[in-house]
Amino acid sequence: MSAIFSEVKLPAGESSLTMKASRHSRAALGEAVSIALDSIWSHKMRSILTLVGIIIGVASVVTVGGAIEGLGTYVTTRLTSSFGSNTFMLSRIARQHVSMEEWERLNKRKRIYADDLQAIEDRCENCEALSPSLWFRDDVKYGNHTFYDASVSGVDSELPRVQQLDIAEGRFMSNFDVDHARPIAIIGADIRDLFFATVEPLGKEIKIGGDSFLIIGVEKRNGTFFGQSLDSSIYIPYTAFLKKYGTRQSVTMKIKASSAESLQVTQDEVRVIMRSRHKLRPNEDDDFDILASETLQESIGQFTGAIAKVVTPITLISLIVGGIVIMNIMLVTVTERTREIGLRKSVGARRQDILLQFVVESSLLSAVGGLFGLLLAYAISSIIRRTTPIPMDITVGYVLLALVASGGVGLIFGIYPAYKASKLDPIVALSRE
Repeated sequence: MSAIFSEVKLPAGESSLTMKASRHSRAALGEAVSIALDSIWSHKMRSILTLVGIIIGVASVVTVGGAIEGLGTYVTTRLTSSFGSNTFMLSRIARQHVSMEEWERLNKRKRIYADDLQAIEDRCENCEALSPSLWFRDDVKYGNHTFYDASVSGVDSELPRVQQLDIAEGRFMSNFDVDHARPIAIIGADIRDLFFATVEPLGKEIKIGGDSFLIIGVEKRNGTFFGQSLDSSIYIPYTAFLKKYGTRQSVTMKIKASSAESLQVTQDEVRVIMRSRHKLRPNEDDDFDILASETLQESIGQFTGAIAKVVTPITLISLIVGGIVIMNIMLVTVTERTREIGLRKSVGARRQDILLQFVVESSLLSAVGGLFGLLLAYAISSIIRRTTPIPMDITVGYVLLALVASGGVGLIFGIYPAYKASKLDPIVALSRE
């Protein structure tokens, strides 16, 4: 086979012409780059003003993209810490944004009680941990101070296994506390700061809605979520919660599967148990909702993706404006350099050489603008990251999008001025003053 290919040779003249064409193309490109750099450096102020549009466009695309990705990361991180991984929620009604007619139908569902919790604990083989979750807003008092609208949650001792919950002082509730409905409480950092800024909180009694609760722990500070404090929580045993606020309330459960692979199996187990307890026939729909953390994360991804689809094209418009600026400047440059173009043509420069010269110049302008735009985007992102709780997550995708877009804009908007320059008649061009 190698012998056959060794016999196939190009004619000597054709091979020589190909090599000459290749060398000429490289030389022409090198010459075009050299001339473009010399022109850009000779007109520094004009070049800087030309770059402004591209710089702003690239910085806008990358910064907005970083904000969108950071928003998704921020919400997902907060969701994971408050909802837990490999977890799902069982609730009487968990869906949001329903119509009035659907709400009236859902509101007729049976409540979920503590007996259902016990049944799931006894019968669910893949449930690693589960905790009831009851919620109410109430005022909290200590001495002459009042903390208004605190988030009171009724949970049990398994909650730290279901979601991230760190104790800064004291301890969390035990099974004994839950079984005996002891009036004990774990308070958030904001409540601690208001009531016990200079004293030890453990062992002190606070009044939640008029009833006394003994503080046994303080939760670690969690910060804010879109401006809303996450440190105004109070955790009490769900048995004490039902005793205080009424036993007829429907219980929401947070359930943790043993692994991500068994999450769906665990949900199916819980669904079968609940359908059996509510005596639902095979053709009847569930009269409860199961909401997994992965479902919420997918919803967040869809939400941020929708924002990106709307916002990113808008920011790309600024790049188009920058491209128009480049085209205008290049047209002015062609007019100013008419004699230069005529002189180059008179000494042998071909039409494609002139075309390449101006396309390379406009592309270099946009490329340099793109690099400076990236630096500006990173600077803006750093400022936002330091002054706000929202992380800025600049991804490679948005960087490539901005650079490709800026390079494409420079190339596209540089073609017309380059074409106009390449069509100039050398005799007419040399005769111009």
